[in-house]
Amino acid sequence: MGFKEAVRTVLKEKYATFSGRASRSEFWWFQLFYYLVGFFCLVIMGLLSLGHNQEEGIPSSVIVMMIVSGLLFLGMFLPQISVTVRRFHDRNLSGWWYLGLIVASMIPPISPIIGLAILILVILPGTKGPNKFGLDPLTPLSSAEVFA
Repeated sequence: MGFKEAVRTVLKEKYATFSGRASRSEFWWFQLFYYLVGFFCLVIMGLLSLGHNQEEGIPSSVIVMMIVSGLLFLGMFLPQISVTVRRFHDRNLSGWWYLGLIVASMIPPISPIIGLAILILVILPGTKGPNKFGLDPLTPLSSAEVFA
């Protein structure tokens, strides 16, 4: 799955779909898109604030861009969670594990460990063939014969 296909799949076809599985490529291409959008928003805000005196306050164009960026990331909040849950499903783990890890990460001393655990879980390859969450996203046609 390529960049465009992954972004289209996550934002258009599976916006708030928490069932099924997501391949590593789908997950990581969407993460790249998400962080590129964030970087682009920061660059635009930086360019809009160039040449303004700090005593004048924040320029109105920067405030508008902050609002647009906030709405954009609010709109990508649900797809971000859903693609991560589907990535956990690909590892044959329930999405409730993700919620549990997020809640556990709110305890400051173990937060870095939880972040590392989530990173490792999304990096590892998914289970081969079908699992309890659906067909293998890498080979859906060959996996379909198992249920025939």
